[in-house]
Amino acid sequence: MIRRLATSRWVKLGFLALALGFCVYGLFAERAAVAAALPRVAWYSVAGALAAAFVGLGCTMLAWRALLADLGSPLPVRPASRIFFVAQLGKYLPGAVWAPAAQVELARRDRVPPARSATAVVVFMGVALATGLLVAAAALPLASGEAARHYRWALALTVPVLIGLYPPVTGFVLDRLLRLVGRPPLERRIGMAGMARAIGWWLLGWVFYGVQAWLLVADVSGKGLAVLPLATGAYALAWSVGFILIPFPGGVGPRELALIAALAPVMPTGPAIVVAVISRLVMTIGDVAWAGLASAFGRARRPEGAQEQDQASPARDSARLA
Repeated sequence: MIRRLATSRWVKLGFLALALGFCVYGLFAERAAVAAALPRVAWYSVAGALAAAFVGLGCTMLAWRALLADLGSPLPVRPASRIFFVAQLGKYLPGAVWAPAAQVELARRDRVPPARSATAVVVFMGVALATGLLVAAAALPLASGEAARHYRWALALTVPVLIGLYPPVTGFVLDRLLRLVGRPPLERRIGMAGMARAIGWWLLGWVFYGVQAWLLVADVSGKGLAVLPLATGAYALAWSVGFILIPFPGGVGPRELALIAALAPVMPTGPAIVVAVISRLVMTIGDVAWAGLASAFGRARRPEGAQEQDQASPARDSARLA
């Protein structure tokens, strides 16, 4: 019964409706504070946040590309962008499998073995969570001990997740998982250099994500650079909480609630809701913009024979993605 509930489309849609309902209720309950805070958000702060989010998303794509290259499938930036960002739109659908499944299938069209692309996806998600928790654990205690104590259950995952990213441990765990599902072990494991590059790109991405959040928080609170550590740590923690709570598509709901709670030391609930909603909007626009640009300009020369194969079987490719 638990398995049926976990895979039920209606249960997942129910989670999404519940999350959106809480967001709408929060906006309604704090409508006076929200209305007072909205005029304090300047258009240039929103534009700056969008630009920072756009660059941050690009860094995360480069982290995934570094992992894939280390596994033996280097891709040029353009096709890598197309695969990554088009697939990422699947995270907004109920369920946690759509984005990884689409990523594996789109990578297959560029002659990336499914086991290799699936491994890159799994390790990429581990790096994302580990670096997010690491940034939150480093930044939040400097700015908000209360938020750090409230979410210590999430921050406590930092050490075990980081240990799991040590390449020998990662390779051992992945080989055991492949054995459990009756698959052969990886022909090539993630190395130290590839893992280091992926972590470096993700940490750079968190810098831009932090700037995105800080521009909005500083504009609403009027506290300038003083809130940069809090904004960065709060967003990293909120993103990680939304990532851990898998049933919510794209972390919708938990991410916003965690961000509002983490911002409590510098602003009341109403303005924090404004920041959370605008931040979500900015990140969603960034995802859609990257997907559109990558889809339009991400076509590079395909391996010999791949283009003819794609043209001969568009129905099959559509069926696979479906």
